[in-house]
Amino acid sequence: MSILQVALLETSMARLREIVAALMTSCLLMAPVWGASSGPLGTVVASDRASIGGAGAAVGTTIFAGDNLRTADAGSVQLRTASARFLLAASSMATVNEDAGVPEATLLRGSATFSTASAKAFALNAATAVIKPKSDEPTIGQVTMLSAKQLLVKCTRGALTITVGDDSREIAEGNAFRIVLDPAESEEAQNQPPPQGSGTRGSGGSPLKAAKSKFMWYAVAAVGVVTFFAVQEALESPDRP
Repeated sequence: MSILQVALLETSMARLREIVAALMTSCLLMAPVWGASSGPLGTVVASDRASIGGAGAAVGTTIFAGDNLRTADAGSVQLRTASARFLLAASSMATVNEDAGVPEATLLRGSATFSTASAKAFALNAATAVIKPKSDEPTIGQVTMLSAKQLLVKCTRGALTITVGDDSREIAEGNAFRIVLDPAESEEAQNQPPPQGSGTRGSGGSPLKAAKSKFMWYAVAAVGVVTFFAVQEALESPDRP
């Protein structure tokens, strides 16, 4: 190989190394951007003995996707998003996130209540269930985790939908249901009397077969209107004091 060919080869290799180094540097710089949240999800508007990621949840704190919320005994924390309010009750834990632009929370323990001003304002996950408003009408829902496989879901205004896999049903205003997940695996569900249909308020309705359902529900006493926060507050601008 001539001296000229060797020189050209060395020059080409040096240029290749520079290009590879530049590409690797660009990837490293872009990685934090790709993994970052699209932006804040909401703001803390009320807090009492609550924490976010282990730090105190002060009023005015900005909430981001992935934040973990906890409340102590007799504590609570309330968040405001663009068109929803979310209240985490005492001795509860939840994480907040975003799915296709819709703020959502996953209830891990305890009880939570949400109010919405549109169908895509908010969604609450609990175990394998997803609870969300049925329509754009003002809606208030409450979910309590009774155990890993049981929930208590209440609708005090508007209407909710509860979905587990491809099984989706409606909970009308004023109704409350005890939800048993994975009924085929639950001895309790098999020993219970037939569940009631949607909107029965505890009587009537057609029985649902556990073998064809992702969950079973049992109507409990009708519920009243939640008054600790108003739905219209969800409509207020986040910039309003």
